[in-house]
Amino acid sequence: MSEPIINRVAESLLTTIDLEELAGKKEWVLFDMKGFLFMELILKEKVFREQLKDHDWAQYENKCVGVSCSVDAIIPMWAYLLIAVYLQPVSAGVYFGNIEEARQQHLLAKINELDLSVFSDKRVVVKGCGDEPIGEAAYLSIALKLRPFVKSIMYGEPCSTVPIYKRKG
Repeated sequence: MSEPIINRVAESLLTTIDLEELAGKKEWVLFDMKGFLFMELILKEKVFREQLKDHDWAQYENKCVGVSCSVDAIIPMWAYLLIAVYLQPVSAGVYFGNIEEARQQHLLAKINELDLSVFSDKRVVVKGCGDEPIGEAAYLSIALKLRPFVKSIMYGEPCSTVPIYKRKG
């Protein structure tokens, strides 16, 4: 008689954190300040304010927005506040930087919002493969957040993990 097949992964009581899932599937767009600058070089306050007032903000509805300037120009700090005031009511999130940098900030914010008490004394696998690239900062951040709470941290998939940390004692 053959022995039954045992799924050791299912019985291992591992908790998986999928950073790609944590970030969520969002539509991302870029708000490039370049088009709001005189000669793509200088911000003229009166013109800038008028352009923002007349801008079609509906195009950012329920989208995550990266705010940056693709040309080398000096942008006064108040301009970013003004853009944020227009974007916040319509967008799903506003972050400084290009799309990649904005996604990274979004994911770091989601990591910081995690209730880590649910991981207390657990063996946690931080999922390693996915469709979207996860930056180094997110892996660094999740490890720093988890370490004080968990029994162990592993990287990869539950069936094939790389040990990262194991609490002694």
